[in-house]
Amino acid sequence: MDTRRQEKGAQLKLLFEPRSVAVIGASSKKGKIGYEILRNIVDGQFTGPIYPINPHEKAILDLKVYPSIIDVPTIVDTCIITVPPQAVPQVLLECGRKKVKGAVVISAGFGEIGNFALEKKVLESALECGIRLIGPNCAGIINTENRLYATIESRIASGSIAFITQSGALGGAVLAWAREQGMGFSKFISYGNRSDVNEAELLEYLLEDQQTKVIAVYIEGLRDGRRFLSTAQRVGMVKPVLAIKSGSSKEGSRATLSHTGALAGSDKIYDGAFHQAGIIRADDVDDLLDMAKTLSSQPPSGGGRIGVVTNSGGPGVMVVDALAKLGLKANEPSAETKDRLAFLPDRCSRNNPIDLTVETDPDYYERTLRILADSDDFDALVVVYVPPAFLKSEPISEAVLRARRAASKPFVACFMAGDLVREGVKVLESGGIPNLPTPKRAAKAVWALVERDRYLKSVA
Repeated sequence: MDTRRQEKGAQLKLLFEPRSVAVIGASSKKGKIGYEILRNIVDGQFTGPIYPINPHEKAILDLKVYPSIIDVPTIVDTCIITVPPQAVPQVLLECGRKKVKGAVVISAGFGEIGNFALEKKVLESALECGIRLIGPNCAGIINTENRLYATIESRIASGSIAFITQSGALGGAVLAWAREQGMGFSKFISYGNRSDVNEAELLEYLLEDQQTKVIAVYIEGLRDGRRFLSTAQRVGMVKPVLAIKSGSSKEGSRATLSHTGALAGSDKIYDGAFHQAGIIRADDVDDLLDMAKTLSSQPPSGGGRIGVVTNSGGPGVMVVDALAKLGLKANEPSAETKDRLAFLPDRCSRNNPIDLTVETDPDYYERTLRILADSDDFDALVVVYVPPAFLKSEPISEAVLRARRAASKPFVACFMAGDLVREGVKVLESGGIPNLPTPKRAAKAVWALVERDRYLKSVA
């Protein structure tokens, strides 16, 4: 990596991991972006000094307000800018005088509405001052490690998944859905019109981020596709990269241009390029979160042979069908494995799916899963459970966890039936086993583990 790129990388690291932060355009009025971002930073308990900037305020949220960034008495690493769009270039010049290293421009009204001249002026001001810029027209950033919630979106728990998004609103929805599922993130980056910092640079930063294990990206279009793909290919050797690429239809492609000023490009080209670069493509948000959760908690599958253990024939067959549609194989156990399963009662099937029936004892789950995990027949295991209303799901979850702890192969759970399995799902996920609520989603999560293995083998 050349010296200039190293310097830019260090500057970007400081932008996301600042020692101090200022909110330029801070407001005392609830509902205003300048108020909500400042409140998020304060309530999130950011670990460094916080400086609200507004020439017409004296104090906001018990913090002293400064008339301009120039008036702040100490060093400021990152500025969050929420002023009207016409004022942004001048604000950036003032940040430059203060030796600020990074800025996040929340303000909208630039290339996304055709105002490319103003966006160019914003970039020129940032470049003149040596400031790395996220945005404009974005929803902000989150770094849960140092409790920086510089965003208009909701706060989220700490985790190991980083999410990069061109769309701030979609990013907010993803945060809300992830919170509902009890998922945590390491970083959240809404980068909007990406007039300066682009997707490739963000991947490079996250490659070095120790907290991040999986990187998920929402893309509408790429300006420097070659650099992004080559970077993703390199990053993917260390951490899985997932992506939703919108604008797959002619109409959607046109819509992305009016949203962030980005031209979407051919979907088939993206599909092939992503596959070659090792980027695992998601169809929708559920898909993205399911696969991110699974890849962050399970090792890659050694291949596409999947063992299915269930207490109900119907859901087990649905999983097998879903696996087959994705090119995965629910192969029959070998004669040796079937012999090791001879302890199962006659009512149980020792084929694949292995049906333990509704009356099964938790011990049968644990013993069966241990045998399958120890067998050379399978590369990954799916555990399907649909309890009757009179049984609790927690004992089965605990048995599955005991089996997983003794295994090196990945486990994916599909505990179905809503509130009947809610407590059991909590047990599973607290122990690191992802639960997907439908056979189709469980199969897709396993597919992601197989795709991850495929890519790692291709670059080995």
